Amino acid sequence: MKLPYIKPYKTKMVENITTSTKTDREKWIKEAYYNMFNLRSDQVIIDLLTDSGTGAMSDNQWAEMMKGDESYAGSTSFLKLRQTIRDLLGFHSFLPTHQGRAAENILFSALLKEGDIVPGNSHFDTTKGHIEMRKANAVDCTIDEAFDTESTHPFKGNLDLNKLENVYKKYPKEKIPITIITITCNSSGGQPVSMQNIKDVSKLSKKYGITLFYDAARFAENAYFIKEREDNYKDKTIKEIVKEMFTYVDGCTMSSKKDAIVNMGGFVAFRDRPLYEKVANFDIIYEGFVTYGGMAGRDMAALAQGLDEATEYGYLQSRVKQIEYLGETSQSYGIPIQTPIGGHAIFVDAKRFYPHIPQSEFPAQLLAVELYKEAGVRGVEIGTLLADRNPITRENRYPKLELMRLAVPRRVYNNNQMKYVAVALKNVFDRRNEMKKGLKIIWEADIMRHFTVKLDKIN
Repeated sequence: MKLPYIKPYKTKMVENITTSTKTDREKWIKEAYYNMFNLRSDQVIIDLLTDSGTGAMSDNQWAEMMKGDESYAGSTSFLKLRQTIRDLLGFHSFLPTHQGRAAENILFSALLKEGDIVPGNSHFDTTKGHIEMRKANAVDCTIDEAFDTESTHPFKGNLDLNKLENVYKKYPKEKIPITIITITCNSSGGQPVSMQNIKDVSKLSKKYGITLFYDAARFAENAYFIKEREDNYKDKTIKEIVKEMFTYVDGCTMSSKKDAIVNMGGFVAFRDRPLYEKVANFDIIYEGFVTYGGMAGRDMAALAQGLDEATEYGYLQSRVKQIEYLGETSQSYGIPIQTPIGGHAIFVDAKRFYPHIPQSEFPAQLLAVELYKEAGVRGVEIGTLLADRNPITRENRYPKLELMRLAVPRRVYNNNQMKYVAVALKNVFDRRNEMKKGLKIIWEADIMRHFTVKLDKIN
């Protein structure tokens, strides 16, 4: 008999989960104005709000924490992280930041001005927010297959080369300071970008003289999918694939709270030294000195170790298999999700889940609320709320995808807990026709409203 697959780690410490009743949760979510971000963590049973900063660090990462050098300038922890980035990604210059949106802030502070164009593949919320607050414009060049949740295209994060070249032709080079490839592409369902597409985008960008960066928050998971789905890379190690991936770009921003498996941290890495020097001034202004940039030495030490661990095949296989288990179990109950299953989350298609609820009533947010009330599972809306308003017309933007994301923290939950989530989804799905109306906004911020929005039921 073939031995079953087992996770390549064992548990050393446990954290208790606080349980609750449905009556409790109905009260709490109403008090939270139907916003998942307003819930207290002890009001949540299974927390799938995000995989950002919520993973469990390894024993070796904790050991590195104890060795952290907290010197203000030139700490050995910084030097260790710099060497890891050089060895793994091939970039000789980098700036640490306290997290990914800080990395975007200092990079865009140096590059963007009003009226600029930033092409990419479905920019995520903070990326688009940083672009639009500078009165620049994010242009989505993702392939059309990404917006069909039933399509099984293996690389739905790919950029459409014709869409991208049309942008390059339409605007002068000076109006396009940067193009961003998000790996994996979160907004389209945690979908990977193929190595071939990366090569093609790089070649096209070089032709037009456009700087090319990754949003590299989930670069290791992207490398795993390249190994699994592109024939030319089946015999390559993850680290070999990663090294090649980063030869095609000029730099990257990184939220280390994802694929580096730490609770806080980020960086910007550069191939071009003059661009590093330009951005470094903003790191000093907004974050800290260039050798700590908003991070403690112990966090940089854990980050260096995490980057090494996250680019090992055994860890990534375990990670992705758990997402597959959640997705496949949910599908067996008839739950409509984005396919193929992504690397860090499953994304439930709220348009197919609640076809009778219009996007103007936020069906993905409604689904998140109902799932929480059913089982204390906290997900997050990736749909009309997150898409925000057009900054000029102030009209709601209605994205092609209306998704409810269940992002799984790294090395935290077991498959029994994933089964619990899938069954809870089934229960909500079974009573989906009982939901006659969605939600309405009663207060919202001017930008990135989904974090603080207040909602109410439509009666």
